Amino acid sequence: MRKAFLQMSVALVCGGALLPMQAQVSLIAKGTLTGSAAGPNKDLSGLNYTLENGAPANLLGGLGSGIGHVSGDTFVAVPDRGPNAIPYNSLIDDTASYIARVQTIRMNLAPNKGAGLPYTIAPTLEDTTLLSSPLPLVYGDGTAYGVPSGKPALNSLLQNYFTGRSDNFDPKQSSGDVQDARLDPESIRVSNDGLTFFVSDEYGPYVYQFLRRSGERIRTFELPKGFDVAHPGTTTNNELATNSTGRVPNKGMEGLALTPNGRTLVGMLQTAKIEDTNAGGAGANLLRMAVIDIASGKTVHEYGYLLTTGSGVSDIVALNDHEFLVDERDGKGLGDGSKAKVKQLFKIDIANATDITGMDGNTAAAAAVPKTLFLDIVKVLGANGFAPEQIPAKIEGIAFGPDVKQNGTTLHTLWVANDNDFLQDYAGVVGSNPNQFFVFGFTDADLAGSKYEPEGHGGPLSGLGWLNGQGQGGPFGW
Repeated sequence: MRKAFLQMSVALVCGGALLPMQAQVSLIAKGTLTGSAAGPNKDLSGLNYTLENGAPANLLGGLGSGIGHVSGDTFVAVPDRGPNAIPYNSLIDDTASYIARVQTIRMNLAPNKGAGLPYTIAPTLEDTTLLSSPLPLVYGDGTAYGVPSGKPALNSLLQNYFTGRSDNFDPKQSSGDVQDARLDPESIRVSNDGLTFFVSDEYGPYVYQFLRRSGERIRTFELPKGFDVAHPGTTTNNELATNSTGRVPNKGMEGLALTPNGRTLVGMLQTAKIEDTNAGGAGANLLRMAVIDIASGKTVHEYGYLLTTGSGVSDIVALNDHEFLVDERDGKGLGDGSKAKVKQLFKIDIANATDITGMDGNTAAAAAVPKTLFLDIVKVLGANGFAPEQIPAKIEGIAFGPDVKQNGTTLHTLWVANDNDFLQDYAGVVGSNPNQFFVFGFTDADLAGSKYEPEGHGGPLSGLGWLNGQGQGGPFGW
């Protein structure tokens, strides 16, 4: 049985500097998911037709954009806006009418009786849930771009599906209009009652709540008004040319955490806002977090996070009700044709954080939350024989899973997944870029005084805050 431990020593300063910390985190399992009962590279959506860009509507991929733990070995995974790495039409950012969906996966974590890592995982796709609204949504007719309508043929009176098409929005409204059909899911968390899940999105940005069984949107959460852009567009260049404030195109609400008590969501932008970036200085690396009270549906605090080495943040997961792990990374590695460098998880604490609502980026940067390096994924994987060019470029999804026993010691498990951009075969090499899952084990001692609280102890109805009639729009997401 092989153990690989990473010994890290870092220093912490206020506003993003480092405090002394020792951590030992081990890689305990690794697995891939390349197909389902429907066949290789197919999901269980039953969508047996071809998208307008030529890709299958049931293409399996991009699973690591976000993962969330349900219970036991069961997880949910959310792909992003679809297979737009396939050249199609640059005027709509090569996006297609790929229906947004959530994949339910059984991981089958088991002790390894042979050589290699101490545990094995055999990911199995169990279900595919399509995301929809019971009320009408806005779709692009495609005329201006020489493409078909963005409205899925599968739509019915009470099922209006969200898709990745970048022109599925109302040009007369801001990017935060909840009637927009476009959705670019990036993170997912399951409510404590297990009946619903929360999804963050880059387009709006949005944070939505869906029924887990049907995929129906039931609620929209209120984000800071300064997070959206006044003039939505179909491409990155278009939005940058027409907006001077708000989230950067395709870098909206990337990460989402749910506190263990089930009462609070914490959403995080991938990069600094447009105005903070343009102003330069420390504010160009200042990422904003929205702390959302689920009962009211409103943002109650806005905090700042300062990038250290990565180019952006891909996810955030709650250790307890005030401490979190943040996935900071670059875009290098497998899928990019380069060598992975920065894939790091930092621990942050918002217990005594300064609310930065209304502050400009440079002012807010001085009040950023403290952070400590918890895990350097590139180093740990490297110590286990992974070459830098074989480490996925887009390490995007993180979630805690079930505890395991190793040599009599309880290990908490941290699950990490990649977004392979729906490109199973990279650079012409068959099967070279699969959906991958890495499992890391850690103990309470590795948290340097922090307390790890398992998910789901907040009460049986903690995920159904919309039942009290509060929040933005109440049921059905309006």
